[in-house]
Amino acid sequence: MTFLTIFTAPKPFLDTHIDTIQRNAIQSWQHLGDDVEVLLIGEEDGLAEVAQEYSLKHLPDVARNEWGTPLVSSIFSLAREASKAPVLAYVNADMLLMPEFVNVARITVEQSKEFLIVGRRWDLDLNEQLSFDDNWVSELRNSVQTNGILHAPAGSDYFIFPRTIFADIPDFAIGRAGWDNWMIYQGLQKKWSVVDATESLVVIHQNHDYAHLPGGQMHYDLEETQINAELGGGMQNMYMVLDASHEFIGESIRPVGFHPARFVRKLERIVYSPDQRGLRWLLIRQLRRLRRKLVSN
Repeated sequence: MTFLTIFTAPKPFLDTHIDTIQRNAIQSWQHLGDDVEVLLIGEEDGLAEVAQEYSLKHLPDVARNEWGTPLVSSIFSLAREASKAPVLAYVNADMLLMPEFVNVARITVEQSKEFLIVGRRWDLDLNEQLSFDDNWVSELRNSVQTNGILHAPAGSDYFIFPRTIFADIPDFAIGRAGWDNWMIYQGLQKKWSVVDATESLVVIHQNHDYAHLPGGQMHYDLEETQINAELGGGMQNMYMVLDASHEFIGESIRPVGFHPARFVRKLERIVYSPDQRGLRWLLIRQLRRLRRKLVSN
């Protein structure tokens, strides 16, 4: 029986490097065990062929916005309809997953009814197709320890959650900033356990450029990102991993402990509050600088 369904909306497979890293990611997911299934969503160039090559279910009929960008609401809806698994995971298509990904999900299910698992990623340069031989996990861990960089807590690339939640999502554009922040905000508003699994999960982002985006711009600069922020309720709702209510340590989830960076982030949220407009602009820049310094130490 399938325990976990991983779903994603890949970029086109036209660029050689994007093709390589997305194939690496998909194959790493397939190595997670027989109780994990993978769904590929969209009709980007090369996607149908890759789904057929790896014998994966392909869901092409995704709704899009006026720029042709797939909508997060449609992606999640298609995945839920196609899956019978009790746990779902949206993962960006360039992310390598390790075997502990499933174990963390299993343990969290036993300890919380409604939850959202997120975490910081490790950034790593990878330009070649992985072999996925018997040593691929240990070799990849060594590469991360030697050359990987832990990403800042502002972006999220994977979300693990029960199929019963996140059934109503605004029409965010995938691959643009803002919607991932809203996921964390929504989880906290609903009083779900928002679990930071950074300490227990090694999730690897394969570095790439942004040539696939309009004008090669970073997605933060696109109009679709501004629309995402508006759909999510504004900048005050743009939460991050530091806002998590729980953390996964050892073999259990527990309320987050004190950390200077989390404390400063809490102050940031207070400053962003609509009731603190005057104070907001006075303090927010200094709080950001302090929080980034604390995270990097």
